Amino acid sequence: MWRNLALFVIKNRRLLIGLLAVITVFMAWEARKVEMTYDFAQVVSPDDPDMMYFQRFKKKFGEDGNVLVLGMQDSSVYRLGNFNELRTLTDTLAKVRGVNGVLSVTRLPKLEKDTLTRSFRAVPIFRRFPQTQPELDSLMRIVNAQEFYKGQLISPTTGATLLALTMDPKYLNSSRREAVMQEILGHAERFQKKTGIKMHYAGLPYVRATMTTKVAAEMKLFVGLTIAMMALTLLMFFRTWSAVVFPLLIVLIVVTWCIGSMVLMGYKINLLTGLIPSIIIVIGIPNCTYLLSRYHYDYRKSGNQVLAMARVVRKIGLVTLMNNTTTAVGFVVFCFTNIAILFQFGAVATINIFVAFMVSFILMPIIFTLLPPPTPKQLEHLEAKPLTKLLEFFDYLVLERRRTVYLAALAFVVLAAFGVSKVKSVSYMVDDLPKDSSVNSDLKFFEQHFNGVMPLELVVDTGRPKGLLKLKNLERIDRLEKFLRTQPVLTTPVSIVTFLKGSTQAFYNGSPEYYRLPDNSEKNYIFSYLAHSQSTKGSEGQLTSKLLRSFTDSTMREARISLKIADIGSRNLDTLLSNQIQPQIRQIFNGTGMDVKLTGTTIIFTKGNEYLIGTLKESLLIAFALVGLVVLILFRSIRAVFFTLLPNFFTLLLTGGIMGYFGIPLKPSTALIFSIALGIDGDNSIHLLAKFRQEMAANGRRVKAAITTTLSEAGTSMIYTSIVLFLGFSVFAFSEFGGTKALGLLMSASLLITNFSNLILLPCLLVTFEHGKDEDIIDQSGIRHYDDNYHEEDDDLELDLNRMQVQPKLNG
Repeated sequence: MWRNLALFVIKNRRLLIGLLAVITVFMAWEARKVEMTYDFAQVVSPDDPDMMYFQRFKKKFGEDGNVLVLGMQDSSVYRLGNFNELRTLTDTLAKVRGVNGVLSVTRLPKLEKDTLTRSFRAVPIFRRFPQTQPELDSLMRIVNAQEFYKGQLISPTTGATLLALTMDPKYLNSSRREAVMQEILGHAERFQKKTGIKMHYAGLPYVRATMTTKVAAEMKLFVGLTIAMMALTLLMFFRTWSAVVFPLLIVLIVVTWCIGSMVLMGYKINLLTGLIPSIIIVIGIPNCTYLLSRYHYDYRKSGNQVLAMARVVRKIGLVTLMNNTTTAVGFVVFCFTNIAILFQFGAVATINIFVAFMVSFILMPIIFTLLPPPTPKQLEHLEAKPLTKLLEFFDYLVLERRRTVYLAALAFVVLAAFGVSKVKSVSYMVDDLPKDSSVNSDLKFFEQHFNGVMPLELVVDTGRPKGLLKLKNLERIDRLEKFLRTQPVLTTPVSIVTFLKGSTQAFYNGSPEYYRLPDNSEKNYIFSYLAHSQSTKGSEGQLTSKLLRSFTDSTMREARISLKIADIGSRNLDTLLSNQIQPQIRQIFNGTGMDVKLTGTTIIFTKGNEYLIGTLKESLLIAFALVGLVVLILFRSIRAVFFTLLPNFFTLLLTGGIMGYFGIPLKPSTALIFSIALGIDGDNSIHLLAKFRQEMAANGRRVKAAITTTLSEAGTSMIYTSIVLFLGFSVFAFSEFGGTKALGLLMSASLLITNFSNLILLPCLLVTFEHGKDEDIIDQSGIRHYDDNYHEEDDDLELDLNRMQVQPKLNG
């Protein structure tokens, strides 16, 4: 089959080049339509009870993660000139398309009692803007007397203040988000220049917009860095520009197909799929280097370009396909999940790994049989003395120092196991951004002055309609809120209780000491005023009604407690919820018939990370099974499966140990590394086993002789491939995203370790356990014609280079 394929490609090169050109142009046309995703990645199953409850919560109470906050801490903001600029900024931001509302000091409403209509009115504190500093100071005293806003817009301890912008979800989840964010930040920066007051930004809309912009920028950066790194590597190996330009051209064609396929499949670029073009370049180049190095090896023996390339395709086609299949296994396992972001990543990567194989096996034979033959200087890399010496040392260790190798491997396993025990599973809402980024520094500002900005919601279900009208139920909610206020990582809660306290304060003409729940004698008056407020016409009545609707459902059965939390990480959040908040809830509400649910974007995000890590652990087990299946099909030997999986398990264990010793936490972005590493590292095991099987037949079943030849010949291309992959993945270390950086560092470490496990440990296992008695296994193997020494004369070809016709070789 592979011989016929080689001849078909060489004889029909014009047709194939034309066909690939047409497809590439089509894919390039589709690729220009690619878009960034602006939706928040949902990793929890839609059927999960917590996710279903969260969706119902949003329908009932609205979005909880669509608030953008701008903060400042500078007493000069309360000078008349600067305060006037703040008012201008607030009014300007309110007019930005995509902003539904702005709450700031300059727009604060307060409740006032209207004895004539027996209702409350929400009226602006700054009805007429102050003209003098004393007038402003007087109005600010009124602002500070509004207990409802303490800890919400103005920090009671530091005096910091913020502007809260409610964003339109239709803009947040579309390509218009970037323009909206740029306009908002532009207005804020102009305010900063005019007043000299430093602005800080936070909130999920800001975090998501920042990450989306960085993903797009890093995708271009990585493609450029990867191309440059691969160019230098190819030039170092082959010392000719043709060996640099054409392999890079091939992988760029594949990248075009990759992006085009994303568009055709209806996918958008996200944090994971944005890495695929660079990964495809890194994975595609070894196909080209493998083909090119084997072509040079065969050309040096035959002196015939077409004959050498035909031999290459015939001999290593199946092995290379199996190598690519094993690599694809590391990605295809993500397609077994029901998480969209993982499924898309796995599907696109898997498809295009095979595209890379196909395009390289078509274009490499065509291009390098059309180019002039390689010169003696270009063939010098086949005799790389440092590499030869290294492989000879490996051969010495395998044949003479196996006990030392096993003891060293055992010591590494013990050390790695201890390192793995230190790995912690933890993730943060802004996990992937560097600690010194502006997003993180601004987040610390809000955590310092307001305790946090990440949304956390509690819903209290009284169990019956109008249950919130009972004072006992409200008092229990108040007890819970008083406890929540004692937690340093939580903001002051806002609920129907705080609103009623504000109403009581308004009923007593704004006196701060009356900021409390009404007692039994006051309750009917307060509720009567509130009922009249909702029926009052005009903006003041609508505002009061809107505030009530945001805290309760339409039947007054459920109350929403809304607060913000610091980004304390999934482990600390779980401890806070399980060990402190939940016990307090049980203490307050047990036996009352009332139920309290925790929900919100922060809760779902944390659960999503735990769900994702669990899914990726399952994916790793599936990857082991699939790699084993590929090896079983290829070699038809259970022992071959053992020889493949054991060294790669060793590699993954050491990689996990590195995570523990260097404090790299287990999170979704690092958990997916193991499946990918298993697929890529498994290539080398298959490569070496295939060569060993053929050498066993060629050397009369002499294990040590087969190992020596295998290391000297297969070892060269394995080390070349590992160097290419190591340098390729190392570019991800330049990422600003912690997960992407960890991907680069850990994949590079894995590729270094795999040279030990596959070039030393695996050969040692073969020498120890392979006794040369399984001739039938080799005869049944799917590997054929791996090297020149195996049936070369019987299968050799003679080609008429002028007519491109293949004829049997004439004997005599």
